[in-house]
Amino acid sequence: MAMTTATKWIIDPAHSDIQFKVKHLGMFNVTGTFKQFEGDVVSEHEDFSDAVINFTIHTNSIDTNQPDRDTHLKSADFFNTEKYPHITFKGTYNNDTLSGNLTINDITQPVTLNAELTGVGKGRFGETRAGFEVDGKINRKDFGLVWNLLMETGGVVVSEEIKLHFNIQLTT
Repeated sequence: MAMTTATKWIIDPAHSDIQFKVKHLGMFNVTGTFKQFEGDVVSEHEDFSDAVINFTIHTNSIDTNQPDRDTHLKSADFFNTEKYPHITFKGTYNNDTLSGNLTINDITQPVTLNAELTGVGKGRFGETRAGFEVDGKINRKDFGLVWNLLMETGGVVVSEEIKLHFNIQLTT
């Protein structure tokens, strides 16, 4: 019986990005990114069907291209980056689905996201690389991100739904 060895893959932050979109005033998407993150994936199979994922985002690295908004998002109204410096995900990948526990502001909820393995191959220096595209939605209120203002029209300034889009490149 042949023995299989698990491979540990590391997220390459220079070739990955973490994006989110949220509806503002019920009409417009505000897009942002997190600039600092790290993580690893451990898998015995080339198709990642048994992959175990550990991922950490540094909340203080949020960037919406608007410094005043970023300051507000880092405050206790939202991410409270001084008290909660990280967002974490621990989960598994199987059949184009990423499932696991997402923790934001010390609140952990199960999430399921769509995740497509976009390719596996050799990098420029002979290292093995793998790519994933991840999409999904979460409700920010599930994680204690409840700040909002009512508009005169009855709507809210910030929607509850957050759209997520990650392009992840792994390397061995």
